[in-house]
Amino acid sequence: MLTRRSGCIRADCYAGCSQQLIKASLFAPVGLSRHREINRSRVKKSQVMAGDLNQVLFVESGFGCDQHGQNSTKAVVRACRNAIEFNSIPSVERLVPGGRNGLKLKIKIGTPFPDTVDLQEVKKVFPYGETFFELVDGGLCCNSGVTIPELGDKNDDMLIAVAAVTVGY
Repeated sequence: MLTRRSGCIRADCYAGCSQQLIKASLFAPVGLSRHREINRSRVKKSQVMAGDLNQVLFVESGFGCDQHGQNSTKAVVRACRNAIEFNSIPSVERLVPGGRNGLKLKIKIGTPFPDTVDLQEVKKVFPYGETFFELVDGGLCCNSGVTIPELGDKNDDMLIAVAAVTVGY
């Protein structure tokens, strides 16, 4: 059963929708907005991904949040930094053919609005190696409890991104 209510739940709806759709089903969440359906259909499951790894050295995970401003790129940058910031690999020059520049990094990112992420900005997080990105609909968009226009808020949404960084060669 599909019922309609006027007004999308997101004040800054990128899709420009004017209605919220609610689907009642055992397997679908109640309150699924048309906005989310449109965004899912616009973003391919894997936007940029290639570079098979011959050897996986390790996988790191991270979390990032933008509490004010609703900036997906900021949340993703923070998630990627969080994934790699407490690591030191002193033997990389001996282990990896080509040393640091021979590294391949496969970065899978889950964020509420993957089509708004600036991958050139995210790439700056990784100081060396060849990067391959996969953006998927994920993470979390939830209420921060406050809207502060001076901090760039369009509404009270808080965006949370997660990242898995697979390092190898």
